Amino acid sequence: MVPDWQLPPGVDRGLWDYVSSERVAREYDAALAGTALLEFDVRFAEQHFPLPGRLIDLGCGTGRLMIHFTRRGFECFGVDLSETMLEEARHKAEADSLRIEFLNANLVELDPVPAASFDYAACLFSTLGMIRGSANRSRFLDHVHRILKPGGVFVLHAHNARYRFGTGLGKPGSEPGDRAMPQARGGAKLTIHHFTKSELIADLRTSGFRVQSCLHVTTEGPLQFPWLLPGFRAYGFLVAATK
Repeated sequence: MVPDWQLPPGVDRGLWDYVSSERVAREYDAALAGTALLEFDVRFAEQHFPLPGRLIDLGCGTGRLMIHFTRRGFECFGVDLSETMLEEARHKAEADSLRIEFLNANLVELDPVPAASFDYAACLFSTLGMIRGSANRSRFLDHVHRILKPGGVFVLHAHNARYRFGTGLGKPGSEPGDRAMPQARGGAKLTIHHFTKSELIADLRTSGFRVQSCLHVTTEGPLQFPWLLPGFRAYGFLVAATK
C-alpha cells in the first residue's frame, strides 16, 4: 500500500483507492450503462470536434470517447492514472481492431506529452474535479493548453457548486467546493471539487483558454428551461474552450 506522503501530486487516498481498484474498472461500464449524460457529452464533443484530427482524452477511463472518435477517423490518445481502466480500454480497442495509443500517467504530470501535438482535448465526467488542490488543477490546465495546437479545442465537464442552492463551502481543511462521498465499491471517500461557473471560466482563462461555450447540464442532458435559475438548477457544466 502506497503511504499518503508518496501519493502523486493532486491525488489523495480516496482517488488512489478508486484508480487502484480492479473491481471499479471491471464494473465501470455496467455501473454507468444508461447514464444519459454519457451520451450527451459525446454529442457536445462532436459539435466542437468537427473534423478528424488528433484527440487526447485526459482521464479516459475505459475508453468510451476514444472508441467513438476513432471510429469517426480521429487519431486518439488516452491518458489515465488507472492501469486497470486502461486495460479495459485496450481490450475494447483490440476487439474492434482500432488503433489507439495509451499512457498510464497522473494528469498533473503530463510533461512527457509534447507541446502543440493535439488538435483536440477532452476531460469529461468531472475528472477535472477529482484533482485535489487548486494549484494542481491549474497545473493540469496549463498542461492541456501547452499540448494543444494553436486554435485547438478543449471540452470538459465539471460539477456545479451551487446546485440546489449549495454554498460551495467545503469541510474544515478542504477547499471551498470540495465534496467527499463514499465509494460504493470500497475505499476511502472520493473527493470531487465542485465549481461555480465563474470559478471554472476564470481557471480556464488563467491558463490561456478562450471560453466559447458553457452549457448548463443535468444528469439527463441539457438543462430544461435554462432561463430559470440555471446557476442553481444545473448539476454541472459542459464547456468548450480554445487555445
